[in-house]
Amino acid sequence: MRETIETGPDGIPAATVVIFRNAPAGGPPEILMTIRSREMVFAGGMAVFPGGRVDPADFDLGARIGGPLDPDEAAHQVAVVRETLEETGLAIGLSGEIDADKARAARSFLQQTGELAPVLDHFGWDLDLQQLVPFARWFPKNERIPRVYDTRFYLADLGTGAVEIEADLSENTHLFWTSAQDALAAAEQGDIKLIFPTRRNLERLALFDSFAAARAQAEAIPVRTITPYIDESEGRSWLHIGEDYGYPVTREALETVARG
Repeated sequence: MRETIETGPDGIPAATVVIFRNAPAGGPPEILMTIRSREMVFAGGMAVFPGGRVDPADFDLGARIGGPLDPDEAAHQVAVVRETLEETGLAIGLSGEIDADKARAARSFLQQTGELAPVLDHFGWDLDLQQLVPFARWFPKNERIPRVYDTRFYLADLGTGAVEIEADLSENTHLFWTSAQDALAAAEQGDIKLIFPTRRNLERLALFDSFAAARAQAEAIPVRTITPYIDESEGRSWLHIGEDYGYPVTREALETVARG
């Protein structure tokens, strides 16, 4: 039996990205994760993927760039580029003359301006949003959590991954590369903590032995909004996402779920 929970407010638009790199020693690809500051209202102390809310300036830039993307979708992808540069120092979704020194300078400039458009103008860079692959959309509008985000997930690939990363230390305290399998194992051992959407996405990411495989599945399954619901069965309450979104694990016992 599905339980209907009172619908919450409209979601805060947000975007996050799963950044792949080839594992230096071979094996499954690694992905970039960050530990959020314990002071943060949403997911404090949790291991998550880089990202954040879509700012008004992201919507402005998304509306100006034109091209094949809907302005709303473009704004979310702009937010991914901005948040990734701000949180990690990585310049993804961009084209132009980019190296480690310029990325570091661009991050500093972004932290001063708070907007991506001035960074593009200052460094002569262009957006290259084809580097981002839509992967999922989660909107837990029926859950009783402090802040409800309508979050779009994307994939991006660094290839060899020979790049510098450094946490911004305001919203995040630590950045680390890990395979999806190792992140899940670390959570089981209590070394990191995962909220429900992150755990489900790591389980999905653990299916893939390469970025190409992840991209192929993402492109084969249209992105539809996932709104978790509570399902009563087997004498227990479960938080469930539905069966046809590409996830190998679709529910978790409610008493073990970590939320935002």
